[in-house]
Order: sequence, then structure tokens, then C-alpha cells
Amino acid sequence: MRYKEAAAKQLKDMPDEANPFEKEGIHIAVNARGCVVDIPLSPGENIYGFGLQMGSFVQNNKKKRPLVNDHPLKDLGYTHAPQPFYISNKGYAVLVNTARYTTFYIGTNRRNTDYAATDDQKVKLSTDELYGSAIPSASKPRVQVDIPGAKGVSVVVFAGPDMASAMRRYNLFAGGGSLPALWGLGMKYRLKTDAKQEDAYRICRYLREKHIPCDVIGLEPKWQTRAYSCSYVWNNAHFPTPHELIGRTWAMGFKLNLWEHAFIHPTSPLYQPLKTRAGSHLVWNGLVPDFADSTVRRVFADYHDTCFVRQGVAAFKMDECDNSNITRGDLNWSFPELTTFPSGIDGEQMHQLFGTFYQKTLYGVFRKHGMRTCLDVRSSGALTAPYPVSVYSDTYDLEDYVRMVCNAGLTGLLWSPEVRESADQEDFFRRVQVGILSAQTLFNGWYLRNPAWLQFDKQLNNEDRFLPSATRNEDIIRRLLNFRMSLIPYLYTQFARYRNEGIPPFKPLVLNYPKDKTAATIDSQFLIGDDLLACPVVGKGDRREVYLPEGYWYDFNTNERLEGGRLHSVTFALDDIPLFVREGTILPLAEPTDCITPETTFDLHCRVYGRQPRSTTLFEDDGVSYRFEEGLYNQVKLWWNGRGNMKRTGKFKGMKYRIKDWTIIQPQPKSSL
Repeated sequence: MRYKEAAAKQLKDMPDEANPFEKEGIHIAVNARGCVVDIPLSPGENIYGFGLQMGSFVQNNKKKRPLVNDHPLKDLGYTHAPQPFYISNKGYAVLVNTARYTTFYIGTNRRNTDYAATDDQKVKLSTDELYGSAIPSASKPRVQVDIPGAKGVSVVVFAGPDMASAMRRYNLFAGGGSLPALWGLGMKYRLKTDAKQEDAYRICRYLREKHIPCDVIGLEPKWQTRAYSCSYVWNNAHFPTPHELIGRTWAMGFKLNLWEHAFIHPTSPLYQPLKTRAGSHLVWNGLVPDFADSTVRRVFADYHDTCFVRQGVAAFKMDECDNSNITRGDLNWSFPELTTFPSGIDGEQMHQLFGTFYQKTLYGVFRKHGMRTCLDVRSSGALTAPYPVSVYSDTYDLEDYVRMVCNAGLTGLLWSPEVRESADQEDFFRRVQVGILSAQTLFNGWYLRNPAWLQFDKQLNNEDRFLPSATRNEDIIRRLLNFRMSLIPYLYTQFARYRNEGIPPFKPLVLNYPKDKTAATIDSQFLIGDDLLACPVVGKGDRREVYLPEGYWYDFNTNERLEGGRLHSVTFALDDIPLFVREGTILPLAEPTDCITPETTFDLHCRVYGRQPRSTTLFEDDGVSYRFEEGLYNQVKLWWNGRGNMKRTGKFKGMKYRIKDWTIIQPQPKSSL
């Protein structure tokens, strides 16, 4: 199922490429059970994808069931954002276009016609040898896809010739990548779940007085009269004057984001209009709207438009659309798979599609007004690249967080790890370092009265008893968030490439270096664009091994020049930026601002890495509308030929970028230990 028209022109402009399979290479069979798809594999081929996977990166020799769920189990494939889609380092990708619960056997099981007996009579002396999934060399590897209940299925193959081209074709087929509102690239801070209007003002004042950058303030469930299920009605006891709240926070440079989920409480104004257009089962005694019905989506959207968007609400957080935890038998809050819906789809299909329908519905409200936004969602699916929506969660360890950034880049998704409370200062700031280098920088204080950097202990935080290091922690937060703000012109340009060319802004090394055997398995580092390499520290201590791809790279903090194609042991302090810059890069870093407004102009300090830098081009428009689709944007070219140069071309009459100065980064000698 596709939710937006393909970016036909961009696809047409890509060079033709032959089908990576022979005509008879893919086989689809329909039987009494459902559909079975057989797809060949070749020796040395690595398979990636299946949505926002948590426990693994390379998926060879695995059984994967990409089902929507917020808790993984033994690397089976359960995830917030499942996709029946994979990509190969051989330069192609495959989408099995179904909303059924689907199982992929990635070279794990052999047909009886695939296996030739050998003389190997070696006795297996370990359970790993006996029960492992290694494929005998005499067998024919394949991906086998089991789709119970399906009466037919379409399989879409995205040709290369290389891995990056296949990924581009998939994203362009979906409609192109997302270009969020410019303010969506700043910091988002979510308040305590029972916060009141005066708490919102208190936090906003604190952030501005301390010059801690923040663009979005998020309200959690208690802003409503009912939550779990939802009324979508302001709770006047906590927020007596919503219009004043929106106006005052807007005047301070904050956009307002409202938490909700899609299950409708009986007291909600939406209950009666949608009562006959909902599923057969309730969730938290609320209706499950049949989002497969366009009328339901229109009614739901119109209510949000009238009551919130037209009043100045800038975004929504769409929670709890990712199903009960199917890894446990005692958690059954969501609707069962046996649920029926008036549109004709069943509970299984609705679970797989619910988060995507939900984001389509609310995104459409802003799109109708020509307003860009930046939304949050708890589940997503295939072909959702066009939506300016970040998938989030708050339940995983730091290593999973980083791996999910890598996997998101191979599936047309944006992933934003939340920063909440932490065990200690080290854990907290390592999470912040990941957050500032992700699609969205998100802090969630949903059960903390004060920002977590002031006090990590929940009880002490809510008693306003702060750490002795609170002031020092504020300094570190300010430094890290200032770097995030300085990076926004670069990030915004990467999102423009995503929108127009289908190139993911955040991606694993293998996408740019598919022939590099070391890069093929690295899931603890990721690229931002083509020139920045994020290398977060996910364990204890301040040292980690970093693999640098071919060429030369510069440590952002020390300017040390290191050779690529090998491992390096590097150190990152808690207030460092765990980042490397590719030689030949012109990196435009903006002077940090506390927030981004329509009037913001970025003063750029251009850092030139190496003696023969490549030119770079920034994307420039108003940052808030879709007028760039009418051609109202500029290309701002920067280049160095012994001195710095800038040339602006395009139809946008405004100016977002000014050059302040240029700095040549000279190679520094390797530091001695």
C-alpha cells in the first residue's frame, strides 16, 4: 500500500537499470495457507532492513517477523515500525507489499530439492554446531516469505546498480523523503505528564533565561480532560486559558506539541460521529477509529484542525499505536487481531497499518494549510518516507538506540531516541550526544518536574533538590545543544536532498561504502549526509574503537587528521561532539540561537577541511511552507579557491544564510598517549 504518489520525475531521471533477477528468479505461490514467495540469494550477499529493527543489523540466516510492537523478543523482528522490505549489498531492494503478519526466512531453511548430500560425517560436538543456522555450502540460499491468509501479493523490486540507488528508488517510489519545518530540527522538550499551565511558563522561562536552546514544548496526557482513552478536550483545571498558553509560548519562540492517542473516550466530541465507523473492540473503553475509511480520517482531521491547528498548535505526538506487548501474555490493552472494522480489514491488518494511517491523517491537516510540521509517532510502516514524522520510544538501551538510527536509514524512516532520566551523569550525557546527532533532539520529562540534567533521581527532582553539579551540567547541555543549533543549515540541506532525491539524511556506513567489508557490519556509527560520521560512546568510559572509511577524516573536537580504511582508538569527553568530518568538506556552522523563528538568519562560520575542498550547496527557503514545491527556494553554493566564495541562485527572495568567516582546518599531529 502506498500513501502518496511516487516522485515520478525524480524516478524517471534516474538511469535505467536491469532487473537484478532472472525473469523466473522470483516465484510466488498461492496455497491453502496463503502466499509463499521465493527470492534468490547469492554467495557473499548481506541482507538489511525489515523496518526499525532493534536487536540486529545484518539479517542473514535469521527468521524475521516484522510485526508492530514496542518490545523486541529474541531478535524475531518485532518493532515500532515493521516493514516487509529489505535491501541487499548487491545493489537491489525488495518490497513484499502486504499488511499481513509476514515471516521472512533469510537463507535459514532449505527445500529438499536445494540440498545435495556430502561426505561430511563430522560429529557435532556443540549445540551451536548442531542447532546453528549456517547454510551448507552445497545448498541454494534463498529468502522465503510466508504470508498466511493472503490470497495474492505483489512484489516490487528496486534495482540499483548500487545499494544507495536502490534505497533512493524505494524512497522516491514512496513519494520522496520528508522536509520538516525548519524549527523541527531544534530541541523538543516534553513536560511532566501532570504539568499545569504555570509549569509550562516556568520551564519556558528557565530555558530562555539559561540560554538553553529549545524550539518545541510538548504537553503530555493531562492537558486533556480524559486520557487513556482520549477526549481531545482541554483540561481547564490544568490549562485554564489555552489560547493564552499558545500565544505566550509562541511569543517566547516555542511551538506547542500535544500528546494524544487515537482511542476515543465516550465523552469526546468525536465519539458519536465515529461510533458506527469504529472497530468491534474497545481500547481503554474507547473507540478504535477505522482509519482505513477516508470519512473517518476526514472527521478526525477536521476536529483537530478546528480545535487545535487553527488555534496555533504546531504539532502532535501520536502515542500508543504500536499494539500491546506481544512478548507477554498478561498485557492485552490493545485491540485483538480478531477485531473487525467496517472498511473490511481485520485487526491484524489494522495493527500493521494503524500508525501509518494515523500520521497520514494528522499530517494532512497541516498540509491542507500549506504549513510544514514535525510530528512524533509510536509506530510506522512501509513507504512512509514522505511524512515529517519521527518514530520514538523510551524503553531501549543506548546501543539499541544507535543501531536503530542505522536501520532507520535503510528503511525510509526517521528515528529519534528520547532522552529522559538516566542512571547517572555519564549515561545521561552519552544519550544526549546521540540525541543531538539524530533526526530529532528530544527530551522527555514526563515524570520529572525539572529537566533531568538538574537531578537524575526522580523523587529528588520532583522535590526541587538539585545535584551539586547542576550548574556544570547546564553548561554541558548548553554546549551540546548549541552544537545542534549550529548544525541546522547542514541538516536542513540533507533533508532537502531526502525530499528531492530520496537520499537518507542519516544512514549506516554500508550505504555509502557497500564494498567495504568492515563497514558492512558496523551498526554503532552512522553517517549524517556524506561528510559527517557520528561515533557515539555507548559503553562505560570515554574511549571507543572507531572505524573510518576510505580517505582521511578529522576529529571534530581536536582537528586531528586520521587515515581511513582502518580502526582508531579515540576518546570523547561528556561535553565533546562524537563526530568526524570527511576531508575535503566545507562545513557551514551557524552561530547558535535559542530558537528558530521565521525571521531567523543564520550567521555561518565555514570550516574548510583539507587543502582541496569540494564545493557544497545549502538549501534555502522560508522553512515553514510548501512554496519550495513551486520553485521558491535558493541554492547557496559555497566554495574555496584560496578564499571563500558564496553564490546564491533561485527564486526565493529572502535570505537565511550570511557568511561571517572561513577557517582552514590544518591537519594536527596525532596526539601522544
